[in-house]
Amino acid sequence: MLLIRMKFLQLLFRKSEKLEVLFQPRFYQKQFPYVCLATSACLYSKKKKVNSYEQVDQEKYKSLVCSVTSYKASAQTPETIFEEDGLLYGQPLKHTPSDKAETKTPKNWVPLINPEKRIPLVNGDSNRPMKIALQKTKTPSVTRVLQQTIPPQQAFYLERWKQKMILELGKDGFAEYTKNLFLQGELFHAALESIFLPEEMASKEQGEDSAVSGYLSSVQHVLKDISEVKALESAVQHENLQYQGLVDCVAKYRGQLCVIDWKTSEKPKPFLQNTFDNPLQVAAYIGAINHDANYDFQVGCGLIVVAYKDGCPAHPHFMDPDLCSQYWKKWLLRFEEYMDRN
Repeated sequence: MLLIRMKFLQLLFRKSEKLEVLFQPRFYQKQFPYVCLATSACLYSKKKKVNSYEQVDQEKYKSLVCSVTSYKASAQTPETIFEEDGLLYGQPLKHTPSDKAETKTPKNWVPLINPEKRIPLVNGDSNRPMKIALQKTKTPSVTRVLQQTIPPQQAFYLERWKQKMILELGKDGFAEYTKNLFLQGELFHAALESIFLPEEMASKEQGEDSAVSGYLSSVQHVLKDISEVKALESAVQHENLQYQGLVDCVAKYRGQLCVIDWKTSEKPKPFLQNTFDNPLQVAAYIGAINHDANYDFQVGCGLIVVAYKDGCPAHPHFMDPDLCSQYWKKWLLRFEEYMDRN
């Protein structure tokens, strides 16, 4: 057993000596004179490739190369970039507002809040909202004034939408479509009126129509914040400016007395500017109420509620006194434009 182990160690020692000899430089250079172990590639004799950059006239571009390589980082600053843009494109033009009406002021200024109106300390029967019928007279309505003084850009988009709908539905189909829209609006307003009116004043025949059930579901979260309804579908007239209109609702929204305008829409309108001339309409109604002797209160805020047929939560757009004053000025300008044309 001992002899077997000794022979095994001798064989192992002899093999290690052979491996050392094999990897010695002199040995593998003699055995393999043209091959060298390398990790990248074998070394063969090849012709040197000609570099195209060596043919460039380096003296000609010497100054350019020196200017580029002399900086380790870009020497540009915001000031130099603006100077470079000024040389290439010229000085930037200052923005000027395109809407000239913003700089105009109404010739006949009437305040939104009536300073001469006296508010009684004790109001009448607050449980019965006011409901004054609209009389057909020659007095211009708020809707007519806004329609006849619509801005050109807004009129362009409205006409383009109309022509697009006519192409899809035809003239008769478009007429039927608009008729259904007005009918749904009337049913929606009637349904809201039945909700706000006391039980003894509400129509017994009025029920929830399937055509407006989605709209009613849409405004449920808004109705929770409405209280103390003072007027419903009631006519208003500005005694000084002589225009009239039919206000949807006057009530408190989260504690603030507002003129509330209910709108229906097929498209989402999450921002106030999406409602086009509706803020001007609300401001006109606020001014009319404040200058109408039939109403023993004044309003300073507005609310536009956009309801959706599919039941999605409505978008309430609250207008505080400052915002109402801004749109009141715009309304006065539109009203003056209408009076000048007529």
